[in-house]
Amino acid sequence: MSSTNRIDQSFDASKKVQSSKSPIPKVQAFEGSAATVNDIVNALKLAGGVIVRNFLDLKDIDRILKDVNPYLDADKPWDGDFFPPETRRAFGLMGKSQTFATSIVGNPLWIGVTDSLLTSHIKYNWVGDKNEESISFPQVHNTIAFRIGPGARAQALHRDDVPHHPDHRAVAEHVLGRDYGVGLFVGATRSTKANGATRFIPGSHLWDYREGPPKEEQTVYAELNPGDAFMMLSGCFHGGSANVTKDEERVLLSTFSTRGWLRQEENQYLANSIDSIRGLPPALQERMGYAVSRPFLGWVDLRSPMLLINADEFESREDLL
Repeated sequence: MSSTNRIDQSFDASKKVQSSKSPIPKVQAFEGSAATVNDIVNALKLAGGVIVRNFLDLKDIDRILKDVNPYLDADKPWDGDFFPPETRRAFGLMGKSQTFATSIVGNPLWIGVTDSLLTSHIKYNWVGDKNEESISFPQVHNTIAFRIGPGARAQALHRDDVPHHPDHRAVAEHVLGRDYGVGLFVGATRSTKANGATRFIPGSHLWDYREGPPKEEQTVYAELNPGDAFMMLSGCFHGGSANVTKDEERVLLSTFSTRGWLRQEENQYLANSIDSIRGLPPALQERMGYAVSRPFLGWVDLRSPMLLINADEFESREDLL
């Protein structure tokens, strides 16, 4: 992780309400084989972003690129300002690459992190004289592969939770329930400051959302080797940087998760055909939103959609709702 500013090693988020005038917290890095869910979650609460080295095996990256490269090759430049014209994208990756689905979205460390930060629990729900607790687990928010070519300009700094209309006030430290989403970016190539590595402002997930605009001088760069990952709370200011190289493409494999009762950014039900996801493990189908978000969100004919895509396996089960 490289930085454009001094990082305060003694940062303590509990001292006072945070703002753009607060010291920038340290961004931690962990080895994927040794990192625990608690390690990652605690690092995210503090800085809003964390590096996980060797998150994904290089053989899996090769398989994913084989699956998604035809779609990247076929993509056209974005008609607008958000993505530079040198960027190519591929979407709907749960149905396009089973390796992407199982090794990235289904990665146990990633599942544990998103479960910890995005699970919702209704402890008290009285229906007459019966209290019915309900737990809603996270769901896939989007799946995108990016290929950023030489000459691409920098993206404007932005937050990725804006689709859910947040209006947060500043806090002194992370409060469970504040986040609408968590993002995962896996380097399929080297990701450097020169070729456009994602830059973000550590600690900005704790600021008052009315405070702005974000300042470039507060950003740090999530520099990755192939297989490394950058996880980030969606409330952090961030953006892709300029690719100032002459011949280096930067390829990222990304997914975001959001709460089970919020609308997905990428509509998983239309982005992926039912036939393309029938071969996925049921746990990943549920993660895509085919499970009911308890107590009652997402049913079809008062039954779980899991019955529609796994009719033979779940034909006689009525308890999925």
